Amino acid sequence: MQDTNVRTAFIGLGAMGYPMAGHLAKKYETMVWNRTFAKAEAHAKEFGSRAVELPEVAQADILLTCLPTSLEVDELARRLLPYLRPGMLWIDHTSGEPELAKMTAQMLQEKGVSYLDACLSGGVAGAVQGRATVMAGGSAEDFARARPVMEAYAAKIVHVGPLGSGHAVKAVNNALLAVNLWALSEGMVALVKQGVDAGLALEVINASSGRSNVSENLFGQRVISRQFPNTFALGLLAKDTGICVKVLEAAGTPAPMLRQVREFFEIAKREVGAAEVDHTAVAQLLEKWSGVEIK
Repeated sequence: MQDTNVRTAFIGLGAMGYPMAGHLAKKYETMVWNRTFAKAEAHAKEFGSRAVELPEVAQADILLTCLPTSLEVDELARRLLPYLRPGMLWIDHTSGEPELAKMTAQMLQEKGVSYLDACLSGGVAGAVQGRATVMAGGSAEDFARARPVMEAYAAKIVHVGPLGSGHAVKAVNNALLAVNLWALSEGMVALVKQGVDAGLALEVINASSGRSNVSENLFGQRVISRQFPNTFALGLLAKDTGICVKVLEAAGTPAPMLRQVREFFEIAKREVGAAEVDHTAVAQLLEKWSGVEIK
């Protein structure tokens, strides 16, 4: 049953945004817009949302975005600025850059529009199941207003700090994903080179202290299986490690490992041959360098 007192609009119907906006449409009157408008029309047909032209999203009380980069969010904000109304809340689910997000938020604030950077974790499966994790940065007041809306598609919602904090936490989180993925790939090619069965090695690791989300939920299903399903692009993870380095620079803290993993993933993005392949394809680069296949 929809809450007719709150009008929402969702921009960015990608792998995560499409199902999230679907959950939103079950609970609220929801407008949708996508650069490929046919996708918005398909969403409206499937979930009962309303496909609209871009200026119409300004009619919403709460506007949500889920785009590839903060630059695209900023460009969108500039396009929408003449249409936005005071009192609107903008919830940005993009995995973006804290400093650029703060600049966008300042521009929106001059129009009377509040902004929350609310990055996501949980992958496509979490979005489809309505069990995403949200790490939000912004004022306590804006977070309290946003929370009931985000509960339509998220199971874990945490206010992590002031504006920009959501982007910062997400960047560090994804850099840790990158560290685990690279390290496990290095270890597995060494074991296979010495005659160890990759599946059995992974079984032991997952019952031991070296286990991680990568070993438990990614490596067996994607690398050892040779499937490499494209749910999170290598280029996007490389982008996130770059944002993490900016967070480290702003903090001025020592971080040789996280800085190095950024370099590893920039190399992988070039060497694997396409930024669009799944992030687990970095294992194929280590295989190439080692002359063995992880199996």
